[in-house]
Amino acid sequence: MKTIHHPASKRGGAHHGWFKSKHTFSFADYYDPSRVGFGALKVINDDHVEGGHGFGSHSHKNMEIVTIPLSGTLIHEDNMGNKSTISAGDIQVMSAGTGITHSEMNASKDTPVKFLQIWIEPNKKNVKPRYQQVSIINLLNRNQFNQVLSPNVDDAGVCIHQNAWFHVGVFDAGMTKTYTLNDTSNGVYVFVISGSVVIDDHVLQPRDGLGITETDKFTMDVIASAQVLVMEVPVTH
Repeated sequence: MKTIHHPASKRGGAHHGWFKSKHTFSFADYYDPSRVGFGALKVINDDHVEGGHGFGSHSHKNMEIVTIPLSGTLIHEDNMGNKSTISAGDIQVMSAGTGITHSEMNASKDTPVKFLQIWIEPNKKNVKPRYQQVSIINLLNRNQFNQVLSPNVDDAGVCIHQNAWFHVGVFDAGMTKTYTLNDTSNGVYVFVISGSVVIDDHVLQPRDGLGITETDKFTMDVIASAQVLVMEVPVTH
């Protein structure tokens, strides 16, 4: 098993007053040649938008864009006619394909919204754009890796155009859990949302990331009650 540890303190970032973001991987004005994605996983942005603000209409193409709210509520609107709110407990995906235009606004005038936005390179280009949003609250069993994203439209959670799986879990201190890959040619990127865990002798704190390759499974020991996002993605093209 090979691992690469990305401490939260070493992330890049942006601060524009009402908008703050931390970038796990190179993004926009932040560039680190040692942090240019992890296989098909290209972006993990940890975003904070103040009340009454947001992103006006803008476009994306040929990217799978996953949004996971952590607190607060976003208003989404796009050129396919979708208008919705997404809050903690939801997951949203846009398959941008041939092109999608959308806006994201904080639904509150005074409460910040915090969310992860994750970009994954698709395995099919120029597909018809699509939008999907589901509540994952009923999928989240404590002390388990719970699937919230896959390549399969009939699976629990959302689906994307890539051989990728996401799992989310909330774990009590003292738990030990093993994750087994769906595809042994994939790698896994573990992102700790809160709490503390140990994987392969790496102690991971909030917002730390760990890339794992060349294995069919890994074991995680929970030091302090933790919320963890596991992203299994292709690492070779």
